[in-house]
This record gives sequence, structure tokens and C-alpha cells, in this order.
Amino acid sequence: MDEATKTEVQVPEKFKNLVESIEKLSVLDLSELVKTLEDKFGVSAAAPVAMMAGGAAGSEGAAEEKSEFNVELAEAGSNKIGVIKAVREATGLGLKEAKDLVDAAPKVIKEGVAKADAEEMKKKIEEAGGKVNLK
Repeated sequence: MDEATKTEVQVPEKFKNLVESIEKLSVLDLSELVKTLEDKFGVSAAAPVAMMAGGAAGSEGAAEEKSEFNVELAEAGSNKIGVIKAVREATGLGLKEAKDLVDAAPKVIKEGVAKADAEEMKKKIEEAGGKVNLK
């Protein structure tokens, strides 16, 4: 998140400590936190988006093409180091986070990506030796 966005958001006093703690978490820790909260409260962070997209597709017809994709690393392949580098480049993660993500394959590495960007990520990771699915 850039500095301009941080200054625009007014955080209520009762949430300041919580927000500061969340800001310090890594991407993988944030992902784990979201999954834990989803499981604990029986909700899905992606449900409103999926319902809106499903409703639009239903009214527009099934021929409408998906505009956002989740990029999933299906497997690292034989050139694991090259795949880690490609994942780092595509996601902006640090070396350890990218390695952990590649080790956890199959795993979604980026969600809600535009089609062109998703295709580019897929191309780079597959050139490095990984196998990628767009969902």
C-alpha cells in the first residue's frame, strides 16, 4: 500500500492497534489470517465478489468472458529456483515468502488478476519450468 493511500484512510481509535499489527504481517501470514477468520466465522472473503460476478454472468449470458483470474501454481517442476524467481517477480514477495509459496504448490499465488496480467504471469512461470492454472 503506498503512502498516499495510508494517509487517506481514517482508522477509528479502537482499531488502531489491530490495524498496526496487521500492517506488520507478511503476505503469507495475512493469507493464513484470512483463512482462519473464514473458518472461525463461517464466512468467505471472496463471496460478495463471486456473487456479483455470478449474477452479472447470469443476466448477460454464459458467453461473457471472465475478466479476473486467480493464478494458481500447480507444480514447481524441475527448475524450482527459476520458478521461485518468477513467482517473486510476479507477486513482489520476498525470497522466503516466494519459496514457501512454491513449496506449498498447488497454491493460488495471486487473486483477482486481469486476464492479460494473468496470461503474462503464467507465461513467465511456465518458461521457468512451473505449471500454472488460471481459474
